[in-house]
Amino acid sequence: MIINKGNLTALALAFKAAFQGVLGQAPSQYLEIATVVPSTTGAEEYGWLGSLPNVREWVGDRVVHGITSHGYTIRNKSYELTVAVPRPAIEDDQYGVYTPLMAEMGRSMGAHPDQLCYGLLAAGRTEKCYDGQAFFSKTHPVTGANGKDANQANLDDSGGANAYWYVLDTSRALKPLIFQNRKAPNFVSKTAETDDNVFDRAEYVYGADRRCNVGFGFWQLAYASNKTLDAAGLKAAIVAMTSRKGDNGRPLGINPTVLVVPPTLEFEARQLLENAVNEAGATNELKGRLKVQVASWL
Repeated sequence: MIINKGNLTALALAFKAAFQGVLGQAPSQYLEIATVVPSTTGAEEYGWLGSLPNVREWVGDRVVHGITSHGYTIRNKSYELTVAVPRPAIEDDQYGVYTPLMAEMGRSMGAHPDQLCYGLLAAGRTEKCYDGQAFFSKTHPVTGANGKDANQANLDDSGGANAYWYVLDTSRALKPLIFQNRKAPNFVSKTAETDDNVFDRAEYVYGADRRCNVGFGFWQLAYASNKTLDAAGLKAAIVAMTSRKGDNGRPLGINPTVLVVPPTLEFEARQLLENAVNEAGATNELKGRLKVQVASWL
């Protein structure tokens, strides 16, 4: 290829097309467990988390429910992915070899939200949510029906070194996780003869960047366990969620929809939720109760 501005511009457009073509097609699972919230600033405040009043009969004046601020903030972070193509490879018409690399960059950027969301889910036993407790905890503070403070748990860690699995209610407007999107992936190139990378190292540099972050929604919509993944353990998790009550004993109407497992538990999960009969040959009452989601990022 003759090295001139026109050819380099055309090459950059071709590389960008390869990047964007895969970016929009990269398999992603995070939308099932995370609510996407657009962001317009460096950080977003979610002070209203934990303050969801109940509907009441309208008798007399309206009762205005104050929103208690919990001070939960998700700060956006910057992420990048950059590669260099040697100038001699362009001169020798070997640029086609690098087109799959640009497509792989698009795949990596497209899968990045999955990496963030499932990484946060796995870290939920230590990372804190709006109430100051770890997202998966045995000591979430709740006001009981008698007006006294009590603790609720959405964690069963009695399984020792077993892998964790997660039951989630993803049917609400706000899912268990929040994906905060500040800037969509952007593909840029540095190919001018006066760019340091070209002048000093004879390399053309292509990169992608974005700004975003992830955080927790309502802990009440999630349950983590490392007990053996069997019918008894899964039923216990479902019952713990469906029977959960909020402040002052208010039923929350939680309905688990998804079972998230690491690849090591895929076949146990599918046997529990997709087979028509159980191991004993009887009708499998759990069939179809939850959707199985296998997350390689766990």
